[in-house]
Amino acid sequence: MSVVLDRTPLLVAVALLAACARREDGRTRDAEPATAPPPLPAADGIDAAVASPSRAADERAIERERLVSSLAAKGIRDPRVLAALRTVPRHAFVPEANRGQAYLDRPLSIGHGQTISQPYIVAFMSEAARIEATDRCLEIGTGSGYQAAVLAELCAETYTIEYLPEVAAQGEKNLRSQGYGAARVALRVGDGYLGWPERAPFQVILVTAAPERVPAPLLAQLAVGGRLIIPVGQQRTGQDLERWLRVAPGSEPSAFRTERLLAVRFVPFLGEGH
Repeated sequence: MSVVLDRTPLLVAVALLAACARREDGRTRDAEPATAPPPLPAADGIDAAVASPSRAADERAIERERLVSSLAAKGIRDPRVLAALRTVPRHAFVPEANRGQAYLDRPLSIGHGQTISQPYIVAFMSEAARIEATDRCLEIGTGSGYQAAVLAELCAETYTIEYLPEVAAQGEKNLRSQGYGAARVALRVGDGYLGWPERAPFQVILVTAAPERVPAPLLAQLAVGGRLIIPVGQQRTGQDLERWLRVAPGSEPSAFRTERLLAVRFVPFLGEGH
C-alpha cells in the first residue's frame, strides 16, 4: 500500500516500445516510493469456499508483459519475482472503476482509505525479501490481496493479516476467485502488530503499511536467517523501507542486521498494539 519516484523514464519508454514491437511480430507471451508442504489451516473468521480459478489470468496478458518489461528496466532482476508478476492478474485485485489503470505503475485506491501498492514496490519488496520456494511467508496488510497472491507464487506457505474486516472480506474474495484457496493463502482479521505467533517462525515477513517503529512481536517471529521488509516512519517526516535480517536468536540488537533500502510513502499502520 504504497509509491516510488520514476527514476528511469527514458529507459522505461524504450523498454515499452521494444515490448510492443515484439508483440506485433506475433510473440505473446502487474505503495509508492516517495520521489520506487502441508496444507494451511482455514483462516480465522474467513473461511469461504474456494472458487474455480477465473479466466482473468489469461486476459490482458500483453499489458502484464509490458509492465514486467518496464519493471525489469527499472532494475528488478529476480526471474521468479518477474514471473510472479507476469502470472498474477493485477486487474482482478483492483476495483472495477480503476481496472483500466491496473497495469500502470502506480498505486490505486481500493476504498476505506487503503491502496493497492505500485507494482514496482510490490516487485521491489518481493525481491528484497530474497524468497526461497520453501519459505513460510507472513504478510501484514492484506488489502486487495495482490501482494499475497504474488507471495503465494513464490513461497511454500503464505499467511496474511488484515486489520479492517471490510477490506479483509474484499481481499479474500479476490484471492479465492483467482484460485488462491486457504491451502495457498491463509487469511485472518486481526492486529498485524501481534503477527501470527502460532504459525511462527517465518522466513519472510512483509509489511505493507508504515509503523513509526518496527513491532517487536514481528521481530520475535522471524526465523534465524529470516528477512523482514517493512516501511518505517511518520507520514509527515517521511519513511524508509528497511530490511531486517535475523542473524542470531534473541531480541538483542546484535541478533539483527538492518539495511535502509528506499525512501517510500505508505499508508499508516493500523492496530491496537501500535
